[in-house]
Amino acid sequence: MSVAAAAAAASTYLARRAAQKERVRILYRRTLKDTLDWAVHRHIFYKEASDLREKFEANRHVEDLDTIDRMLDEAESRFNWWRHPDPYIVPWAPGGSKFCRNPTPPSGIEIVYDFGKEDND
Repeated sequence: MSVAAAAAAASTYLARRAAQKERVRILYRRTLKDTLDWAVHRHIFYKEASDLREKFEANRHVEDLDTIDRMLDEAESRFNWWRHPDPYIVPWAPGGSKFCRNPTPPSGIEIVYDFGKEDND
């Protein structure tokens, strides 16, 4: 194998590993946030979060790229199957109950707060 081919193979391997690491990170964060939707009380959430971390750490030693891809696909499909049907949304975030409750006034309307010091002409 030539030096150029070896470098290309190494860069392909590193790019695929980086993409897998990113997928694992995203899956872990999404699953952790979804766990908070299922376990409302913090003492329950901490136990569930610890169990989730152990599940991710149990497969940290896997090095085969195809096995990692297969495990990620299975984990993502399992996450989508068990995702909370009515997730908690912060009230002022998009989709929350208070989002855009008081929209900004239309352009051309000026609100002046003089707090009783208005000119009475």
